[in-house]
Amino acid sequence: MSKAERIKAGLAHRYRAERHFRLYGIGAILLALGFLGVMLTVVIGRGVGVLQQSYIQLTLTVTAEAAETGDWQGLIKTSLREQFPEARKRKDKKQLYGFVSSGAGYALRRQVEQNPDLIGQRRAYWLPVSDDVDMLLKDAIDRSLPESDRRITDQELAWIDTLIESGALELRFNKGFFTSGDSREPELAGILGAAVGSALSLLVCLMLAFPLGVMTAVHLEEFAPKNRWTDLIEVNINNLAAVPSIVFGLLGLAVFLNVFGLPRSAPLVGGMVLALMTLPTIIIASRAALKSVPPSIRQAAMALGASPVQVVLHHILPSAMPGMLTGTIIGMAQALGETAPLLMIGMVAFIVDVPQGILEQATALPVQIFLWADAPERAFGERTAAAILVLLVFLVLMNLTAVILRKRFEQRW
Repeated sequence: MSKAERIKAGLAHRYRAERHFRLYGIGAILLALGFLGVMLTVVIGRGVGVLQQSYIQLTLTVTAEAAETGDWQGLIKTSLREQFPEARKRKDKKQLYGFVSSGAGYALRRQVEQNPDLIGQRRAYWLPVSDDVDMLLKDAIDRSLPESDRRITDQELAWIDTLIESGALELRFNKGFFTSGDSREPELAGILGAAVGSALSLLVCLMLAFPLGVMTAVHLEEFAPKNRWTDLIEVNINNLAAVPSIVFGLLGLAVFLNVFGLPRSAPLVGGMVLALMTLPTIIIASRAALKSVPPSIRQAAMALGASPVQVVLHHILPSAMPGMLTGTIIGMAQALGETAPLLMIGMVAFIVDVPQGILEQATALPVQIFLWADAPERAFGERTAAAILVLLVFLVLMNLTAVILRKRFEQRW
């Protein structure tokens, strides 16, 4: 075989290997997209049911005495007995009372407090039902199963069919999921408290990590002398970026809670722990952005008489800021999804109220997902999936913001 033929055969082999490599890459991407599609399909399929909540219509009279004593649940039970007088045995009454959520009394009280003129009037109120009835109306409980294999008895099914035929039981948009805090009753549990807790923690994290990270990067890249100390600092920063997040949680538990005595489960402590975890990422990204600025800009500014500080503040830093912001947003998105460090500082506590400040007790979205996923009630399953979707939406928005900022302010040199 001549030399030309050998070269031609070698080129053909290279081209085949390149085509195979491209096919492997495309196959890997398609496989990853397939797994992502399966995950999203499962999560969306389970979480979309939370957009609807079952409500029952009860006709009752809110007396002044009941409003004063707060016997709201008693009014609801009286209305149920009037609607189903055949429920006379204790067992039947217990099943009948189980139709309505244990928090329906609070919903009734809120309606009366918003409109005090309702006291003394006999009118219809729409109140949330229990999680079992809600799951039945959403077809999550199979009616065809034997009575011993489902949580709804045949008698309860008959009552439910009667309510559906009369229009007193229907599915409505579940705005409470987006406007209320956590609850031990799945039909009343909402995501607002966890979302506000995450927002406050990220705000504290941003206010601490961004300026400290940028100043550290500027000092190391522009002013610090190149010696063993700076090399040691750089190595430690790179190592801290790979430290498991739970280690930062242990550090926050030992220092912020045990030494400084800061309040447990507060967004202030959560934000400080997340800032420690995010700092290495911001420093590394900021240094990379500073290195990307051409040396000619520094030289031109200094040739015109600018001091080193003026060169950095007026020329280098503005040019590197898009890359710094991109790295910061990516670090914040990573912090948003962290659970382990927040568990260590007590943000796993059951918090009902929506936090009003960084010193109040709160939880976070990933911790809320962890709590709901461990709950035994079946209705918490769809709320877990819905909370995952909310978290994914926040993560996508933050990463999309990073891409837009990079495209909008990035300079081509």
